[in-house]
Amino acid sequence: MQAWRVHRNGEPGEVMRLEEADRPVPGEGQVALRVRAANVNFPDALLCRGQYQIRPPLPFTPGVEVCGTTDDGRRVLATPSLPYGGFAEYVVADRAALLPAPDSLDDAEAAALHIGYQTGWFGLHRRARLQPGETLLVHAAAGGVGSAAVQLGKAAGAVVIGVVGGPEKAAVARRLGCDLVVDRREEDIVAAVKEATGGRGADVVYDPVGGDAYAKSVKCVAFEGRIVVVGFASGSIPAPALSHALVKNYSVVGLHWGLYAAKDPAAVRACHGELTELAARGIVKPLVSERVEMAGAAQAVQRVADGASTGRIVVLPTGGAR
Repeated sequence: MQAWRVHRNGEPGEVMRLEEADRPVPGEGQVALRVRAANVNFPDALLCRGQYQIRPPLPFTPGVEVCGTTDDGRRVLATPSLPYGGFAEYVVADRAALLPAPDSLDDAEAAALHIGYQTGWFGLHRRARLQPGETLLVHAAAGGVGSAAVQLGKAAGAVVIGVVGGPEKAAVARRLGCDLVVDRREEDIVAAVKEATGGRGADVVYDPVGGDAYAKSVKCVAFEGRIVVVGFASGSIPAPALSHALVKNYSVVGLHWGLYAAKDPAAVRACHGELTELAARGIVKPLVSERVEMAGAAQAVQRVADGASTGRIVVLPTGGAR
């Protein structure tokens, strides 16, 4: 089979190589899947760089979520078992963790509904307890993770403010349904949020960026607000001033989806049921901006690493169309 493999750590565009490889063999409790679509995530870039919390042995194949087909013909969502990631024609995954692909979504959309949307759902509902009518501030609102949070925030009845970088991404955020879009390159985020909320600030902040985004967030979070730390796409991990959280009465909460998958799989399945229903009703729909063939996977991961993409880029290893 064909598979993209990483033999040394570095930038994805430099270290990912398309090769012929043996099909991975399922172990105890695993199942083989033919990959129909593999979603590109920022962790794929971190894996290539050797900066992710999981460091598979070299060589490995990146790709942390797929829509695939089982030997008996079922269309499912899965997180492949590294080092045999999703940018390949076949993967293996834990049988118990398979989720049915929503019938309302095609392969690329289904692959993109998995980790990013589950992260958004757990972050907004389990960690932040977002309520109807509250104001939600989403950083990187036009990106893969941010666009999911925007849709889920609107579905929850929140007023959504999206922060983006540049006019193209601003247009995407507006189409997603943001009530207000702030271009961080042209506008003062703190001033814009305070003006939009009558000085109160955002009740919930969804931050997959870190760095300066977090620094701005603490200046415009509301009394008893909640900042959900999802990731550090900026490459800068902030060091929160806890004295500031004390004097402003806000909470900083972390969200790592993988812990739910490991510690509470029943909650993951329940979340998938909620997302499937929202997708069936057309309330959420993954923003798939590009569908690329196998040969384009390395450059797709590099574009996500560089912050040059909007929505999701999905790789179709076997030319799948559904």
